[in-house]
Amino acid sequence: MNFETVIGLEVHVELNTNSKIFSPTSAHFGNEQNTNTNVIDWSFPGVLPVLNKGVVDAGIKAALALNMDIHQHMHFDRKNYFYPDNPKAYQISQFDEPIGYNGWIEVQLEDGTTKKIGIERAHLEEDAGKNTHGTDGFSYVDLNRQGVPLIEIVSEADMRSPEEAYAYLTALKEVIQYTGISDVKMEEGSMRVDANISLRPYGQEEFGTKTELKNLNSFSNVRKGLEYEVQRQAKILRSGGVIRQETRRYDEASKSTILMRVKEGAADYRYFPEPDLPLFEISDEWIEEMRTELPEFPKDRRARYVAEL
Repeated sequence: MNFETVIGLEVHVELNTNSKIFSPTSAHFGNEQNTNTNVIDWSFPGVLPVLNKGVVDAGIKAALALNMDIHQHMHFDRKNYFYPDNPKAYQISQFDEPIGYNGWIEVQLEDGTTKKIGIERAHLEEDAGKNTHGTDGFSYVDLNRQGVPLIEIVSEADMRSPEEAYAYLTALKEVIQYTGISDVKMEEGSMRVDANISLRPYGQEEFGTKTELKNLNSFSNVRKGLEYEVQRQAKILRSGGVIRQETRRYDEASKSTILMRVKEGAADYRYFPEPDLPLFEISDEWIEEMRTELPEFPKDRRARYVAEL
């Protein structure tokens, strides 16, 4: 039996604002541990977040560049979970009304053809801190990254091969880079990719059970991890086995994916509207102002050169 590959990607992009999303602390990368922090990042009792307008500017630009509709009545939500690098025990994010939705991007494939990949949503949120596990048996938390602004861009499950996923990431990085909202340096963590992949028999409408790949630190490893998963899942299905819903990581040394944890159900983050931030409106004038600040994108420039020359 032959199977169709179904891939969707979640891309976190750190926005290159001078300060963090909800505090005045510097968002600069590479400073000494726990020096770019303050009481808001530490979540001391009684502190209140203040939204950085520059983050919303960047979110509007990203939504426009990715041909998205924009939610003009916007709010933030609390995503509740506990982890040592998350001192509040919740993350301020966007749940049901992301800043951008219903977008698309056109990608060029290796055979010279183009394909339009849908983008389900793009939402603004704060980054978490970073855990470092020392050789002395202790784990250390660096909160410099806590509160750095992110936009998470979630594609539709429109990609049908690892090659298409690679082409999508290449095109997405190019667009984000040209907007100027991020340097998209994977080596510094300002662009991070999670991939969801499943297989289904050709002709079947229903998706198969998906596997999530995390900690993919390069486009090349995204491609290699997905290629391995296609082979691994096809082998299981052809032998009569069942795919479990798992989170796995790609291991460069063994050139394989390794199980991190089994997902037995959807995580319950108990989202609810963020009570410490007001609702606000993104006006038509604000959107048009951001549109005028966008550059000419590479595909548009290429089309213009072809038409003019």
